[in-house]
Amino acid sequence: MASLIPPATEAEARAIQQALRTQVDTTGPGPQRPATVAGLDVAYAKDERTLAAAVVLLDFATHEVLAESTATGVPAFDYIPGLFAFRELPTLLTALSRLPATPDLLVVDGHGLAHPHRFGLACHLGVLTGLPVFGVGKTRLIGTAAEPGPDRGAHSDLVDEGELVGRVLRTRPGVKPVYVSVGHRIDLDTACAHTLALTPSYRLPETTRAADQACRRALAAG
Repeated sequence: MASLIPPATEAEARAIQQALRTQVDTTGPGPQRPATVAGLDVAYAKDERTLAAAVVLLDFATHEVLAESTATGVPAFDYIPGLFAFRELPTLLTALSRLPATPDLLVVDGHGLAHPHRFGLACHLGVLTGLPVFGVGKTRLIGTAAEPGPDRGAHSDLVDEGELVGRVLRTRPGVKPVYVSVGHRIDLDTACAHTLALTPSYRLPETTRAADQACRRALAAG
């Protein structure tokens, strides 16, 4: 796993991002039948001086929670658009290192290639860990797309500057879609199929829901 030392300046962060971006593997197809999947999320205190990261390991088929780990810390970098991952990665990776087993797949509450620099949190995390990762965002960060049909599974391409960067996917009938994008070692079709498998009852994946609850509990516990 790569060093967790955060960059000291914006220029250094951009240089790191540019260097790591060349290591992203989008050839896929990625794990077709993972046994386990982990969701990752971060919660911030009201003053944003403290954060809590959670990683929750689920059985992919049943969505049963098998284990969870958390870590608390402080934002490791200033808020700069396009470099947000640097704020959270040290604490997220600490939480991931405390998990008792290595997941077959990671799902982040955020974006991968659907990022201004084509290197969102899902990409960054994938390159640092070597694990297959994709992102499921609640909102669009970049790009344009047609509104997908109203039925579950309807989708449309998310395109930015002529490049396919993700997919707008309807996980529940008549409910706002989510934004799926590749992070590392998985392709878009597989990421979307897994997103649907992880959303049997709600708009967001069970991984995201479990990790959101876990990081909020960790933050409240101090």
